[in-house]
Amino acid sequence: MRAAIVVPARFRSTRYPGKPLVPLKGAGGIAKPLICRAWEAAVAVPGVERVIVATDDNRIADVARRFGAEVAMTPEECANGTERCAAVLPLLAGIEVVVNLQGDAPLTPAPFVSALLAAMEEGAEVATPVIRATPTLHRRLLADQEAGRVGGTTAAIGTDGRALYFSKAVIPHVPASRLGDPGLPVFFHVGCYAYTPAALSDYVGPALPLEELEGLEQLRFLERGLPVRAVEVPAPDWDIWELNNPEDVAPIEAALAARGLA
Repeated sequence: MRAAIVVPARFRSTRYPGKPLVPLKGAGGIAKPLICRAWEAAVAVPGVERVIVATDDNRIADVARRFGAEVAMTPEECANGTERCAAVLPLLAGIEVVVNLQGDAPLTPAPFVSALLAAMEEGAEVATPVIRATPTLHRRLLADQEAGRVGGTTAAIGTDGRALYFSKAVIPHVPASRLGDPGLPVFFHVGCYAYTPAALSDYVGPALPLEELEGLEQLRFLERGLPVRAVEVPAPDWDIWELNNPEDVAPIEAALAARGLA
């Protein structure tokens, strides 16, 4: 299938304004802006025809063009990355799969995207990767929840691989006597998506109640009755940090250096 990756990026982040332009050092101490790191992660995916940075900010667009990216200017009112991907659809004639590789997730492994493309070949309309939580990760998520922090998004998945629900709460509930059991159906969601153009077009519209309460864009698909395929992928050897706060810079730089990414 003909695929394109869109890297959505906005300047006005509530928690970290201007973060797409934050410099991140990799191996050898070379600094590149976050948007460049995310674009490089997208370019590393094999079999993709185009990689487009989608933004509403000329500062991001200028930087992206300087390092060689194709740029699409999108409306400022796009509420999330999926809406920004939908805004790029008029430029993607002939493309059969659109991948949303978020501009704040430069550590997304290329095999994760390849797994999504394989799921789309099998007939999925929307697909997203999940990692089965180890007992250590599960306990960390529960500890964050108890402390009032959101440690990540978890997903409940049916036996057919369809996502039943996504939540910033840790789901499903696990009795205390089962904590630590290997192979529990607790899945950590990785914020990367693949869509058919039709599913992406149908997404555009007002936010729905569960999406607004959870602050999770993918719930709009479920609330409208569109299946989302949850693709289980193996955990990488590094944490898939997203850059949401200034405190995230150090662990991302450490992961870039550990992977030898200049």
